[in-house]
Amino acid sequence: MKKILLAFLLISSAVIAQGGDFVAVLLPPPQREIGKPLMQALTLRKSSRSFDTRQLPLQDVSNILWAAGGVNRPASGNRTAPSAHNWKEIDIYIAFENGVYLYDAVSHLLLPVVEGDFRELFGVQDFVKTAPVNLLYVSDYAKIKSNDSEETKTIFTSADAGFMAQNVYLYCASQDLSVVVRGLIPKEKLSKALNLRMEQKILLSQTVGYGK
Repeated sequence: MKKILLAFLLISSAVIAQGGDFVAVLLPPPQREIGKPLMQALTLRKSSRSFDTRQLPLQDVSNILWAAGGVNRPASGNRTAPSAHNWKEIDIYIAFENGVYLYDAVSHLLLPVVEGDFRELFGVQDFVKTAPVNLLYVSDYAKIKSNDSEETKTIFTSADAGFMAQNVYLYCASQDLSVVVRGLIPKEKLSKALNLRMEQKILLSQTVGYGK
């Protein structure tokens, strides 16, 4: 089994996408003091379906993932997005040209999941195949410790994924990036490619990049 090394990459995700070892990537700290004010970001928030193929800087990748579900209160370990019953059941996967990674919010790093270009499985639209970044929100029902009905669990976990996706929308509006959230995903094929367990359910995907 290939040993996972820790790579301190501080330049751009082009390094991730264009070669080198498929290893864990320590993300730079999120930039918490940048961006437009909230009301301006809300005014600019929109979905886009036209993406340039240029890679995003690793700093933007870091900021996006932290906005989606990073730790904003280290003392408690709580996140930027709310979680029903504090389950923290939503895992965020991110697909680049070279492979798919899992975001570790506690350590703020990317863990390699599967090597190779799987972006086309993150959606059915053509732009998904060439956009630099595709996020995937996956609910891990093994983390849901509750006697609630399956319907209630589905409502809660779907809401949790929605909160994360909206955080990414606001970051992209603040930084003039293009973004769209999508539900049309070949879930069975993608689950198999990522070796997801039965308890892991794909909910949403979200494409991020520069606009054309």
